[in-house]
Amino acid sequence: MIINVCSVYVDDQAKALRFYTDVLGFVKKTDVPVGNGASWLTVVSPEHPDGVELLLEPTGHPAAKVYKEALVADGIPFTQFQVDNAQDEYERLTKLGVTFTQPPTPMGPVITAVFDDTCGNLIQIVQMG
Repeated sequence: MIINVCSVYVDDQAKALRFYTDVLGFVKKTDVPVGNGASWLTVVSPEHPDGVELLLEPTGHPAAKVYKEALVADGIPFTQFQVDNAQDEYERLTKLGVTFTQPPTPMGPVITAVFDDTCGNLIQIVQMG
């Protein structure tokens, strides 16, 4: 068994696609209309195009909106992406206008940073020790 898709709830799929591709550098893998203006919309890492897909899932269910808001209010990231160098990625994303709620911070054997994805989520990046 392998993990092939993970989800992140987004307020606006088009806006999320622009952010996750143009800013973060992922590439669109799947875009299949599913009705009501929504799509099965996934992105992947260009380094692993056949790896795990990230589903940019509309925040359609009322519980999803409440869940996202509670996580943000408590400063908890929705998901995490691994990077080679957290400081370099922080500087690259900051230059692109990304807002960080936590700069690169040593956390035991890793370095983490947290940013706002502009779609209602906090996302953590991690540099492994």
